[in-house]
Amino acid sequence: MRPTLPGVGTAVAALVFAAVPAVAAPSSDALISEVYGGGGNSGATLKQDFVELANKSASAISLDGYSVQYISATPGATTQWSVTPLAGSIAPGKTFLVAEAKGTGGTVDLPAPDVVGTIAMGGTNGTIALVNGTEALTCKTAADCAADSRVKDLVGFGTAVVREGTATGALSNTTSASRKTGLADTDDNGADFTVGNPTPTNSKGETPGGGNPDPDPDPVPGDKRIHDIQGVTRISPLLGQKVTNVPGVVTGTRATGDRGFWIQDVTGQDSDPRTSEGVFVYTAGTAPTVAVGDNVLVSGTIAEYRPGGGSKQTLTEITVPTTITLSKGNPVPAPVLVKNLPQGYLPAPGGDIEQLPLEPQTYALDLLESLEGTLVQVDDVRVVGPSTEFGEVWVTINPNQHPTVRGGTIYTGYDQPNNGRLKIKATPLPVSNVGDVYAGATVGAIEYTDFGGYTLAALKLGQHVSSNLQREITAQQKESELSVATYNVENLDPADAQAKFDRLADGVVTNLRSPDVVVLEEIQDNNGTVNDGTVAADQTLQKFTDAIVAKGGPRYQWRQIDPENGKDGGQPGGNIRVGFFFNPQRVSFVDRPGGDFKTPVEVVKKHGRAALSVSPGRIDPLNDAWQDSRKPLAGEFKFRGRTVFVVANHFASKGGDDAMHGRTQPPNRSSEVQRVKQAAALKAFTEQIRAIDKGANVVLAGDLNDYQFSPALKTLTGDGNLKALIETLPVNERYSYVFEGNSQTLDHLVLSKNITRFGYDVVRINAEFSDQASDHDPQIVRARPSTGDANIDKIVFALEDILDCLKK
Repeated sequence: MRPTLPGVGTAVAALVFAAVPAVAAPSSDALISEVYGGGGNSGATLKQDFVELANKSASAISLDGYSVQYISATPGATTQWSVTPLAGSIAPGKTFLVAEAKGTGGTVDLPAPDVVGTIAMGGTNGTIALVNGTEALTCKTAADCAADSRVKDLVGFGTAVVREGTATGALSNTTSASRKTGLADTDDNGADFTVGNPTPTNSKGETPGGGNPDPDPDPVPGDKRIHDIQGVTRISPLLGQKVTNVPGVVTGTRATGDRGFWIQDVTGQDSDPRTSEGVFVYTAGTAPTVAVGDNVLVSGTIAEYRPGGGSKQTLTEITVPTTITLSKGNPVPAPVLVKNLPQGYLPAPGGDIEQLPLEPQTYALDLLESLEGTLVQVDDVRVVGPSTEFGEVWVTINPNQHPTVRGGTIYTGYDQPNNGRLKIKATPLPVSNVGDVYAGATVGAIEYTDFGGYTLAALKLGQHVSSNLQREITAQQKESELSVATYNVENLDPADAQAKFDRLADGVVTNLRSPDVVVLEEIQDNNGTVNDGTVAADQTLQKFTDAIVAKGGPRYQWRQIDPENGKDGGQPGGNIRVGFFFNPQRVSFVDRPGGDFKTPVEVVKKHGRAALSVSPGRIDPLNDAWQDSRKPLAGEFKFRGRTVFVVANHFASKGGDDAMHGRTQPPNRSSEVQRVKQAAALKAFTEQIRAIDKGANVVLAGDLNDYQFSPALKTLTGDGNLKALIETLPVNERYSYVFEGNSQTLDHLVLSKNITRFGYDVVRINAEFSDQASDHDPQIVRARPSTGDANIDKIVFALEDILDCLKK
């Protein structure tokens, strides 16, 4: 069961509990609703003290074996609790009257009490407890009474030292303490009770003077409407409070996952565009029993559910609900048509936005928040993020916003979040790829979810129309071209199904055309996430190379270095690492022994040219920039007599960053700091090569976990000595990964500037498709390595061009 608290978050709750005296858990059924101790005193109207109980649950509560107990405001060593045993039961939504001691004054009798006791309560100060048992309590402090599991509810008034939270106000001969509308029980007497005229009511509904209301009155709406609950900010002004008989028509139900139903006000809407007229009623582990079109009154507690916690926003809900159905088959309100969202995404005050008044005409996500729980309609939406096994798909409401060449939405900068994106959640959901369309109307309620934020919980889907998106096949490299690819194979280990190995192998052989060198990321050790100290990955790599051969590819050799156990991050126990596959028929690897998980590779001079001290070797592995992250692996290759330095990389993830759609704006990108340090270490290594040999061929490849416009990439390429190949593509093709409907790039091929003859391709076989072998698309570069002399290059490349033509 998901945790749903009547509060903004567990951190806030912890602070509250640390700041007040210990209290018993709030009661969900029977509790004390009113206390009065001035009966029969001078100036009193009522002749008798009383305690009124109430039942806020949907079932009758037996009071057999319970008692009402009283102790004075400042109990001493010999002070004892007075006890009135109870019997009978409280009907749902009804009260129960316990009469106590009479005085000599007063003129009005109580209505016929349900139980009579003899406790002489204090008229101004004191404590009343509802106790599961008839033996007198012994506690005399708030903390001790809270620790006594027999205490069902407790009210301290006036100067009482035994109380929940703060005591309610002092009483008088003419005033009582009554629990507020909705029977709120926050375990703070001062917050839950008000002092006013006594209103004792017995189980028959009788009041002083013989008043006896209709024994079965028709239920009527309470004093709160849905727009009162939603308010004008992201957090309900009624957070933590109980509401009674909130009216609405059921617009949709959900019987799995986060069970519950949506209601919408159709008779009492306000004119404020900031306040939603819809709300979700959360039924926890119980499937909703209402149906679409039911006219209902809902009572419960207002909560803000924060899916995922932390920096995420919240969903306003009515929780622990009781529902009265007034009628069935009523028309459902017409959905609000949403299209061409506002230009702004979210306000960015430099902090928490949750208490800011909404500006739905200015910000796209403010508009969606102002429609939270409301039926909305989107028409002819295009898929920009493929469907998942969880029944989710990303679409765009703004169809002309930064389209990619294949139907997605390109992410080009932190200031371009693509505010037209919207997640749709539906069961069942057609398998959908980027570029597909849901033609016609898709209708559902707006909610906020963990992954992706604002979501359309679809009750009706438009017609799915496939775009027939095809997987790409790159061009075949020429005889004179060295082809280097990078591929994140997503936590590959021998326990993965053979089908995954086959799919990945087919991608290497068919779609990438069997590159000469394949830089691999996320290779796990031989037993995957089993955390037993295993670090070797030869079985993983052998199974992968065998699968490539079975698909008609070359028998790749591999080079890698086993990491230190548990030090490179990734899935616990998995020991993911980077490594090289290379085709020995086309390229050779220069092996120089001595590289291990802690030995740094150095750049040395051999015959006037740069070389590696160890090959393969890890770059600066003891630098704290690589803490809990994969260490880059450098290898020295030979192609047609020319040396090429290839570095395999997998930078630190974005874990811990604020969500783009979260409560903190602008989002904190805390993980960026480590990647900038990693980029600086990698850049320093390439400068060591360049210091010895300005004509050296350097290829940096891998999952850098950052965008081409990020500080990390600028650290690598800012001086112009290295170039990120993603920036050589048209803007609408600069992506290799799709996240929350944004087509973006995390994977990179970066070349030294002296490599001028190349062809580069992002090969789109995964990220845009619902059926994926990995969540990353591979990339490939087909390049002519330099001889180290630009003039000689011209001659060599011309001869190679002639030979390539002759071989056609």
